[in-house]
Amino acid sequence: MLDTEPIALAGLYVCGITPYDATHIGHAATYLAFDTLIRLWLDAGYDVSYVQNVTDVDDPLLARATAIGVDWRDLAAGQIELFRGDMQALGLVPPDHYVAVTDIVIPVAHAVRRLLDIGIAYRLGEDVYFDSAAAGAASPWHLGQVSQLDRATMLALAAERGGDPEREGKRDPLDPMLWMGARPGEPFWPSELGDGRPGWHIECSIIAQDFLDIPMTVAGGGRDLTFPHHEFTAAHTAALAGRDHALAHVHAGLVSYRGEKMSKSLGNLVFVSTLTAGGVDPRAIRLAILAQHYRTDWEWTDDVLTLAEARLASWERWATETGEGSDILSPLRDALADDLDTPAAVAAVDARIASGAVATPVDLAAIHALLGISLR
Repeated sequence: MLDTEPIALAGLYVCGITPYDATHIGHAATYLAFDTLIRLWLDAGYDVSYVQNVTDVDDPLLARATAIGVDWRDLAAGQIELFRGDMQALGLVPPDHYVAVTDIVIPVAHAVRRLLDIGIAYRLGEDVYFDSAAAGAASPWHLGQVSQLDRATMLALAAERGGDPEREGKRDPLDPMLWMGARPGEPFWPSELGDGRPGWHIECSIIAQDFLDIPMTVAGGGRDLTFPHHEFTAAHTAALAGRDHALAHVHAGLVSYRGEKMSKSLGNLVFVSTLTAGGVDPRAIRLAILAQHYRTDWEWTDDVLTLAEARLASWERWATETGEGSDILSPLRDALADDLDTPAAVAAVDARIASGAVATPVDLAAIHALLGISLR
């Protein structure tokens, strides 16, 4: 995955949820991909520092809270608790630091003030925008560095994913908002910039700089975050710190359901909590996801889950008796070292069972440590 050897302390930042409609299978697939990376790093002997944010104030969250008639803070708190419970049920290694944007409003305001002072930000009414051209001239970042997209595609994605390329007065239609001045009826915080709240991308930049050495080893998330979110998060870090944000930006593929990308806007979501409440073993959900390569787009179906449940039952039967012999540790390590090839790792366990080889204690420990599946 990396062209550079990981340092002794591997730093990982994975973009967290906006807390509504949690936790669907698309979420789970993304976080499980990076959980696999953490497990591989730990197995290799690296210390790991893992940071995840939660965007607990944002336009979609506020809109959902208004639509269902609840306080946005209550909606966020309940969904965060649900998400973390689902991650625990799936056996994911928890972040070392789990940081809410509402906890870093003032540090964001300080950072935006710095960008204004050095001429890489500008005011537009009560809002503050990032000057992409100025940043490209003054920092290690250039537009397109992370996403590798052409300008027309960037403009289309910015309009779809929370940007405002049509707003008059911006120096470049792609310039992202750093600070949103207070809007009537919406939450705001007093600051040196005036009343308001952070823009989307700056929150991840500031949290990463506060909790990780920059450049971190890997910045991760779903592929739909590549632009504009990861592009401009990296831009903000480069402008503030004078260094690249990460050695590698890694993106997980997207999960569809009933022929469409699983998304909150479409409402075609399959929730982890609904499956487990219905009696599905969380390990089967985990195995269903591990059977897909993290970079690929794939579709959740009843058959995918049925196959995973059958596989778990087979693995459990195999694990009931243990003995001595060769083990599967090396094949699992080799598979995961090849761009986190979890399908190959899962297939290696299937092949070992099919060969009639007895399960060894090392087998069971390796499957637990590297694949996160505890076999009773």
